[in-house]
Amino acid sequence: MTDISGRLLARGEMLATAESCTGGLIAAACTDLAGSSQWFERGFVTYSNAAKTELLGVDAALIAQHGAVSESVARAMAEGAIARSHAQAGVAVTGVAGPTGGSAEKPVGTVWLAWHVDGRTHSELRQFAGDRAAVRMATVRHALARLARLLGT
Repeated sequence: MTDISGRLLARGEMLATAESCTGGLIAAACTDLAGSSQWFERGFVTYSNAAKTELLGVDAALIAQHGAVSESVARAMAEGAIARSHAQAGVAVTGVAGPTGGSAEKPVGTVWLAWHVDGRTHSELRQFAGDRAAVRMATVRHALARLARLLGT
């Protein structure tokens, strides 16, 4: 966490999160660090499709076409977090944490992640193993680790 805070502070930038399957755990991990108000701007918990549309501006047609757990929706969430905040860096996650809700196409543990750094959006599909808690925590760890790498370049 200190790499992220140090890099954001050095850049004079703020972070916004847009979370679905993690329900605010990424924002909680960020704000666990004392002094995080200097670099953490806000977090959006957009668990429902309506929240993704209303709070982040994700096009409802995009969700209908690709599903909430998709690359296009994760990217739109990250970009929406930037557009609807005062942050310059963003991270977004949407996935199937389980134990129910999975399908043959998107089994439990399927997570799309997106990061918006330096004006560019990056995305990645991951498949995490374990129960609901394990999937959510693996998502948080991966989201923050990749964010740190992106901020370091």
